[in-house]
Amino acid sequence: MLRDQPILFTPIYQSRVWGGRRMETLLGATLPDETTPYGEAWTVADRPEAQSVTADGVSLHELWTNHREEVFGKALLASTSPTFPLLMKILDACDDLSIQVHPPASMAAALKGEPKTEMWFIAHADPGAKIYAGLKPGVTRTAFEKALQNGTVTEVVHVIEARTGDCLFIPSGRVHAIGAGLLIYEIQQNSDTTYRVFDWNRVGLDGKPRALHVQESLQSIDFADFEPQVQQIEADGTLVKCDYFDVRLRDTAGAVGEAGECVTLAVVSGEISVGRVILKAGDFALLPAGMTLQSREVKPANATSQWLEIRVPA
Repeated sequence: MLRDQPILFTPIYQSRVWGGRRMETLLGATLPDETTPYGEAWTVADRPEAQSVTADGVSLHELWTNHREEVFGKALLASTSPTFPLLMKILDACDDLSIQVHPPASMAAALKGEPKTEMWFIAHADPGAKIYAGLKPGVTRTAFEKALQNGTVTEVVHVIEARTGDCLFIPSGRVHAIGAGLLIYEIQQNSDTTYRVFDWNRVGLDGKPRALHVQESLQSIDFADFEPQVQQIEADGTLVKCDYFDVRLRDTAGAVGEAGECVTLAVVSGEISVGRVILKAGDFALLPAGMTLQSREVKPANATSQWLEIRVPA
């Protein structure tokens, strides 16, 4: 049943105080209700609290646990991860997210968290939208703590003007925040540990201030991480290639990968066809290892069609 066709999962929508409705207006998604601000769609998730499921009721965890070679290929049979190693999302930021950090692997266990390295692909940026990443040159831990006390954290964090099509790598330990006006595709380690260090003095959807994790953040932030820049796309389309994921941007027809290889496609604009399946912007589809090369042929609908190819390194 799964061998020679793309596998699609039902998105899991998450309400957020900073969220909006642009997954509906920009991507044509059918949101669960008509008013809630949805900040995240978990599109490929193997978490106890959020499990991706196919239209036929098969969970991603079941595929990873019981059909690994057929779906994910021989190369990942040796993986010791008890869950699918990646979490993939679409984020709709209609307000600034908290300034935050994810713990590095060397610190995560002691802080009772999970390490998380991630990357962002900006599918839409309003004019003037910003992303916050890393520190301004020379900012020390002492200076950062003083800025926390004074409420001037934004003066010590590096700011980047965001543009549609930009990509930013966020390794564990990099202080960061997504700014208002951005629709982002996020590919990350399968982790949900975030330490908020500053949240703009606002309250959550329940009317109460959201919890901060100042001490955990200060232990996690890389205070030698100054002025990171957006990724430069390589000749083969690579945006980010690290120990946890390999992500490439595509816009031309051709077969995806090789037989025996699992690749996830995420359509960021336009439409594409994979065999007889049509995928539109906002769709994520897992091409299982069992698909033939002929079935892996991707055809863009027009010149505006773009998609990400996402691989788990063996």
